[in-house]
Amino acid sequence: MIRCAITNGRGVDGSVISRVDWIQVREKELPGRALTELVRGLLGHGPKVVVNTRVDVAIAAGAAGVHLPADSIAPATLRAWTGPEFLIGVSCHSLPEVRRAETEGADYAFLSPIFPSPSKPGYGPPLGLDILREVCLAVRIPVLALGGVDESNAEACVAAGAAGFASISTFSARK
Repeated sequence: MIRCAITNGRGVDGSVISRVDWIQVREKELPGRALTELVRGLLGHGPKVVVNTRVDVAIAAGAAGVHLPADSIAPATLRAWTGPEFLIGVSCHSLPEVRRAETEGADYAFLSPIFPSPSKPGYGPPLGLDILREVCLAVRIPVLALGGVDESNAEACVAAGAAGFASISTFSARK
């Protein structure tokens, strides 16, 4: 099961690194130079690092990939700049969006929200495990569950076909 921590505007706590397989750096307020330095500082510690939306920063910093919104440039278009080993993921909210991401060359997709989530209120009601299962069966790329997913329900998402899950709150610094 892939465990992906998504940063939330406060950087990355060191305790997260040992608990995840991927880190999606989602620091929307950081300027390019500071974001590049943050990403470079995370490299080489175990998890794959992907950068939210900033393909320029991901390439410059040497990250494993980039994570795009559903309405972004087609992943296949970016391949000329990135090469085949560079991961390109897409945030999706429906089966048609995941199918489009796959058709356009994405390596993986996040599907959300699966469960109620305070960080996903604008994306409609939770999709639930049945839709997650339907989506996972309909595509060949890995789908990670997002939105209200934590350690208590992650196994149910994997049983429905998800390759893993992504979360902001689950991987926040332990208190």
